[in-house]
Amino acid sequence: MSFITIGTQSELANFCERLRSADWIAFDTEFVSEHSYRTQLCLVQVAIPGLTAVIDPLSIDDMRPFWDAVVAPGHQTIVHAGREEIVFSLSATGRPPHNLIDVQLAAGLMGVEFPAGYGTLASRLLGKRINKAETRTDWRRRPLTAQQVAYALSDVEHLAALRDLILGKLESLGRLDWLHTETASWLAEIEASRGKERWRRVSGSSGLSRRRLAIVREIWRWREEEAERRDCPARRVLRDDLIVELAKRELADPNKIRAVRGLERGDLKYALPKLTACIERALHLPESDCPDIVRTETNPQQTMVTQLLSSALGSICRQAQVAPSLVGTANDVRDLVSFHLGDLGETAEPPLLTQGWRAGVVGEVLKDLLLGRTTLHIIDPRAEQPLAFEPRKPA
Repeated sequence: MSFITIGTQSELANFCERLRSADWIAFDTEFVSEHSYRTQLCLVQVAIPGLTAVIDPLSIDDMRPFWDAVVAPGHQTIVHAGREEIVFSLSATGRPPHNLIDVQLAAGLMGVEFPAGYGTLASRLLGKRINKAETRTDWRRRPLTAQQVAYALSDVEHLAALRDLILGKLESLGRLDWLHTETASWLAEIEASRGKERWRRVSGSSGLSRRRLAIVREIWRWREEEAERRDCPARRVLRDDLIVELAKRELADPNKIRAVRGLERGDLKYALPKLTACIERALHLPESDCPDIVRTETNPQQTMVTQLLSSALGSICRQAQVAPSLVGTANDVRDLVSFHLGDLGETAEPPLLTQGWRAGVVGEVLKDLLLGRTTLHIIDPRAEQPLAFEPRKPA
């Protein structure tokens, strides 16, 4: 594949002028996230009509012109599994790529499993084989080999063709509106998640009391600030299991904190006063300001019904040519069952009954199954679609 290499600020400026007149921009990135607080952008591969390019961000002072061109109106942007690309764009400009088409998301709406890898889509839909020999490359190292560059470029080579095929299929199915809805929802979720505190993801924190969760939250906040200051992964500052152990002890005593196995590390000694302060703040919080406990307990009957409806959801989705995992998770089905049984303690209907096309495809069928208006039975265990749904006959 012929391409141009962009490694200076002036070359980037000239290339961005060409981007502004392109009908579509397909791009992908290579990055490294395990060595720094924020993901480090290491390479950008771009395809536009008649031109392919590799941009080296490590040799360019300011990548903002590229992101400005990506978010500017007048073109369609094509990506695959583009969450990280969207985050880069939001960080640089505060806006997502313009008129975005994510072929992974779009393919799920035509029945391909979700999430499907780029190689899977290229093989299944276009008959193209993608070489994935460089998946473990350290993209920070220079110079890049010809094989590494070729691997990177292959990730944008077929994006436009995939876009054309998938959008054509969605148009024939009458689902382009579904794609616009899902893309808007996905972008909103990504944007909201950037400012969201993720302290509930601390491993081992489930089952803790509200007071102990408050300690986890305070220490997590300190850890994030420290990791950002040091530009290192947060868990390198303090492991999750140590945060949970400190929360369980509920002791704001530097000497006793120092005695916790794992906290004797030399680089953590300076942090003892700050850890102590975090725990003290949490211990003195009013109970009403402590985090709520998120409960997900289910009884055996609810679990059984959820499992049955999850199987039904998969069958409905396969018949409708849409990826089940894109429609709803086991948690979504459980929320539907809990709502029907009155276990949620709220009157708001769950997403499977309210979210546009989802409600039409699966929500109403699952609701009818719960209410006994529809029956589910096996017609042929060897068939591609072994389950059948029929209106319940009057007794």
